[in-house]
Amino acid sequence: MTTASNLTSASDYFSAQTLTLLNSLSEQLHKIPGSGIFLRYVKSSYQNDPIRSAVELFLVLFAIRYLLAREYSTKPGKVRLTEEEIDDLIDEWQPEPLVTKTTPFEDADLEKRAIIVGPTGPKSRLANGRTVTNLASYNFYNLVSNEQLKERAIQTLRTYGVGPCGPPGFYGTQDVHMKIEADIAAFLGTTACIIYAQAFSTASSVIPAFSKRGDIIVADKAVNYSIRKGLQISRSQVRWFEHGDMADLERVLSRMQKEQAAKKQLTRRFIVTEGLFENTGDMVDLPKIIELKLKYKFRLLLDETWSFGVLGRTGRGVTEHQHVDAAEVDMIIGSMAGPLSAAGGFCAGSDEVVEHQRLSAAAYTFSAALPAMSAVTASETLMMLQTQPDMIAALRENVRAMWQQLDPRSDWIVCTSAVENPIMMLVFKQEVIASKRLGLEDQLGLLQEIVDECLAQGVLVTRAKALSAAASGAKSDVYTHRPALKVCMTNGLSRKEVEKAGTTIRHAITKIMTRKR
Repeated sequence: MTTASNLTSASDYFSAQTLTLLNSLSEQLHKIPGSGIFLRYVKSSYQNDPIRSAVELFLVLFAIRYLLAREYSTKPGKVRLTEEEIDDLIDEWQPEPLVTKTTPFEDADLEKRAIIVGPTGPKSRLANGRTVTNLASYNFYNLVSNEQLKERAIQTLRTYGVGPCGPPGFYGTQDVHMKIEADIAAFLGTTACIIYAQAFSTASSVIPAFSKRGDIIVADKAVNYSIRKGLQISRSQVRWFEHGDMADLERVLSRMQKEQAAKKQLTRRFIVTEGLFENTGDMVDLPKIIELKLKYKFRLLLDETWSFGVLGRTGRGVTEHQHVDAAEVDMIIGSMAGPLSAAGGFCAGSDEVVEHQRLSAAAYTFSAALPAMSAVTASETLMMLQTQPDMIAALRENVRAMWQQLDPRSDWIVCTSAVENPIMMLVFKQEVIASKRLGLEDQLGLLQEIVDECLAQGVLVTRAKALSAAASGAKSDVYTHRPALKVCMTNGLSRKEVEKAGTTIRHAITKIMTRKR
């Protein structure tokens, strides 16, 4: 009994002390501003939902513990360095070079490279004082010597200034920009057009504006570098088909359609190709691609950088040349810097296609607008193509004259370009490569010697050059460019001058190849 009585007294004492302590804490808590509101919230919360109060208490305690805990690393094995060790590592660090070191072949090429002084015309003056026949510039219609275009450019420069100094969507758009967009759309027969300040960035901006991660792009293996960068930026699933092989294209399209049907996925799907291929010079089979894109429900993006202003009766490009309605091509990309002798690029299509790019294309949204004088020059050139058809006829006559001097009459080279293409790509014949056992480096060396020999005889030509996969940022090469001699024609030369230049090139090729036996 005595023990039980003592326990009861101790319990009562403990309860009294606890109650006193709680009352003291309550009095102290009430002295804190806002404590009454907090206490009422806790009481009502506990009465209405005690589980919620328990969870909130747990979260409060966890937050307190997290804030008071020591720092720790989420990377196992991380080594902490002292300040002295960090300084030593910084002193020892050597940055990677911005450009790769040139090879001995590139050094020799740079030493011999011709430098043009003054205007780039059919006859150009070099830094060493010599005047040569220039077949290495994209001066197809000799527009760089056109006095009318020069005067219009000067007038525009005095009226609008050098450039708008702002992106088109902000305050960079001027009336001349809207005019060239309307001119190109009307020229091609599309409902709308959008222009870009740089020709190179047109394809690399248009592609990622429409195709995103998870979408599908089927592209020709020989597409140019600008398209390749656009494919890379888009992060889409890229499937390649053999260059110019429509049977292989249909095989890839059929397989992709079956894969999508099995996965029950609905994605955007595009075919990407060129009109005249920059790397090979040959022409696309556009009617067949239109047929396949309709059959397998793909959209088509056609790059007419080198065919716009060149192919067709009036220079409207491969659509006119192959009698295809431009409305059947979803997006037509082109350049105003080549045949038109201006600057910038464009994308023509439907109103929806064009308006989407005004907010989604990086080069349009974030780059300064095209200089006004370049836009006016492009408009003037388009007008000249429509009103002076003899310009195109003269160029094609010179191209045919050069063909007659080179392709059928040379035992060493063959032209891979389309017969209408003013850019002639001359490659070694397969039997020559096999008989002489020429590798890629051997072919490049021989072509450079031919270029040097032509220059010594007064004709300026060049080699076709391409970046390797590593230099372009790609993981691997999907297409091996054949080493080629590049001859760019112009209507600024007479037929006799073209034939003489062609004879010089053919004799230079024969001289170098016979010396290497």
